[in-house]
Amino acid sequence: MELELLQGSNSKSPSKLSPIGKALIYTTGGLAVGVSIICIPFVSPALRKVCLPYVPATTEQLAGVTKALSGRSGRLLDVGSGDGRIVFTAAKLGFKADGVELNPWLVYYSRIAALANSEYRGAKFYRRNLWTFDLKPYENIVIFGVEQMMTDFEKKLLEETKNNTVIVACRFPLPNMIPVETIGSGVDTVWKYVVKR
Repeated sequence: MELELLQGSNSKSPSKLSPIGKALIYTTGGLAVGVSIICIPFVSPALRKVCLPYVPATTEQLAGVTKALSGRSGRLLDVGSGDGRIVFTAAKLGFKADGVELNPWLVYYSRIAALANSEYRGAKFYRRNLWTFDLKPYENIVIFGVEQMMTDFEKKLLEETKNNTVIVACRFPLPNMIPVETIGSGVDTVWKYVVKR
């Protein structure tokens, strides 16, 4: 009887959470899942052949890409375009610049940034897999790749690009093509290649 009285006097059941408690659990759980999804390409080398990790371009890398593209014009594709920095830099240089990116949040961010600035309104961002994206329309291609994918990407470039297409590789070089110019050093190195048929 005493046990029943004690249970009856406790008006809140220990198994019920307040709306704030539930919101905190859902928020922290959602953040944990989001961080895990974002971090997977960084920690899993097997996935690096499928998708590129997001690492923003440095000021030095942007300067290297700009130098490599000096005197060029036409259509440009940034492979793994991330937050759109390369595409926006290329648009300022007069290119018809596009980006292809798998991460939907980065694509949305880039599209909004392009709409917000009249200088970038011609830029387009595609949420596609780079392995199925057609490279044929582009005379200039920029890639911030990872070592595990560069051999396969080089094959794709050689199959799909036209004569005199300029390829600018950042962070990792293409394994078999010989660069016509190397700009910078360390992580800021940029390699310029020209496709010759």
